[in-house]
Amino acid sequence: MDAQGRGRADDIDPADQWVLNPNTGEYEMRLGPSAPQSGVPAPRRPRASEAAPSARGRREASGRSRPETPGRAVPPPRRRRGAPEEPLPGRRGRRPAKASKSKKALLWTGGAMAFVLVAGAGAAYFYIEHLNGNIASVSDDGASTGGFQKDKAINILLIGTDKRTGKGNDSYGDAGSAGHADTTILLHVSKDRSNATALSIPRDLIVDVPDCPTTQEDGTQKIIPGTQQARFNTSLGQDGRTPSCTMRTVTELTGVKPDNFMVADFNAVKTLTSAVGGVEVCLGKDIDDPDSHLKLSKGTHTIEGEQALAFVRTRHAVGFGGDLSRIGLQQQFLSALMRKLKDNDTLTSPSKMLDLAEAGTKALTVDSQLDSIGKLKDLGLELGKLNTKNLTFATTPVIDNPAEKVKTTVVLNESTAPQVFDMIKNDVSFTAVKEQKKKEAAAVAARLKGTKAPASEVRVRILNGGAVAGSAQETLTWLQNEEGVAKSENAGNAPASLSKTTLEYAPDQAAQARRLADIMGLSGSAMKPGKSVTNSQGVPAMTLTLGKDFEGAGVSLTAPTKAPEGVQKSTADKVECAK
Repeated sequence: MDAQGRGRADDIDPADQWVLNPNTGEYEMRLGPSAPQSGVPAPRRPRASEAAPSARGRREASGRSRPETPGRAVPPPRRRRGAPEEPLPGRRGRRPAKASKSKKALLWTGGAMAFVLVAGAGAAYFYIEHLNGNIASVSDDGASTGGFQKDKAINILLIGTDKRTGKGNDSYGDAGSAGHADTTILLHVSKDRSNATALSIPRDLIVDVPDCPTTQEDGTQKIIPGTQQARFNTSLGQDGRTPSCTMRTVTELTGVKPDNFMVADFNAVKTLTSAVGGVEVCLGKDIDDPDSHLKLSKGTHTIEGEQALAFVRTRHAVGFGGDLSRIGLQQQFLSALMRKLKDNDTLTSPSKMLDLAEAGTKALTVDSQLDSIGKLKDLGLELGKLNTKNLTFATTPVIDNPAEKVKTTVVLNESTAPQVFDMIKNDVSFTAVKEQKKKEAAAVAARLKGTKAPASEVRVRILNGGAVAGSAQETLTWLQNEEGVAKSENAGNAPASLSKTTLEYAPDQAAQARRLADIMGLSGSAMKPGKSVTNSQGVPAMTLTLGKDFEGAGVSLTAPTKAPEGVQKSTADKVECAK
């Protein structure tokens, strides 16, 4: 390339051909070195508000062009050949009216901004397409609710596998593993997004794995037979089972049907922690575990990559040395990761957010309802509303398997596990939330307080509003024969289906309502102050509508309001040291 092409010829920089006119405050072209000049300073670096000559101006003056740098200031166009010559600096003369400096700056800035936005939008589109290409998805095989909804509680099944795919993972996991459900968490986020529960399910829990319709690689469906009394982790990988089978197993176990699932392998832990610059964990003692390759001293450490993976895999060096001890360690790690994800240093760092987007989309396999960056973004926005202090980590209550002499598996603790599952099904928080919520709960509970009428004075019409067929008659027989509520009648099916059983009553029937609530095991929220109806005898009566939650006559409908004693739980906002 010659000197002119580089923007300089005859030792004259084209930029020096632009001078500041003190009369107009603008830069103008000096046509030749011999032309008369006014006493003006040499060109200086313009302020952002001034339209100054740029490298592009120098290139245009030289007759060559190079790729533009968006957003750079650009000099006015050169005078066209044959156009009248403008007065030189210092000459008096009439000049055409020009836009003000502020307007000119606005025009240039607006043009540059438009270019940046268009270019940015194009780049963003291609980047989003790139991220979409990162996402791996598999069918939910009809095992989910069809995907989370913004106006409902959310239940996401998080599965960590022991599959050894990925660089550097040969020394981890079980050799030849198809990828079992090594770590499983049911994440429940409340309808109002004020609280959430992350319930860990032990991999060695004995469960019944149901039959699983499974989509094959060629698109055909195959039903994989279920297994009775099997380890929970075999719900994935074993006999070709996919995550949808783990989803069905969780539904059978807890009564909660997940909306979506996400599956992560070893690489997810390594890449996600590196993307956010490491997470801070605490150890209550020195750990040297040759099996997981974790070696850390007592105290606080920032871990990422291989070291983070070793941390979540260690078990022999903490607690009792088993899977339940490792669950506690994993919950501590996830709490730390949650805090780091919501930290300003992460949220305000473009590079970290891009790294996180890359790592997250590459590391996770999701169900077919979450197979785009747009859907993941919507889910992320819902989860982002949560305060970490109201995210509770809990573990499914279990006991050692009494059928084993050498204790290697566990079974449900039937005295406490059903209560934990019911809390999730009924969207009950494991933590104390806002004061307003407490006041509302107190007002609802107050409906149960006060005098109760004798059962013989209770008048009620029973409707089936979503319970199994025959439930209204079953309840009527039970109330009349066993509870002494003789003034009750079966009114058939309700006009609409209800998810929850309700009891509507007039103010003067409150004592009757409290008696029936006591008999039925109704909560204060099931009691709906309203109006009475006229029964078949022509007298006022209450209306009991049996909803989908009705499980049979005599079965209490009161959801638990707090976690049972002894359930292991912690919140994501607190730092706990592994011991």
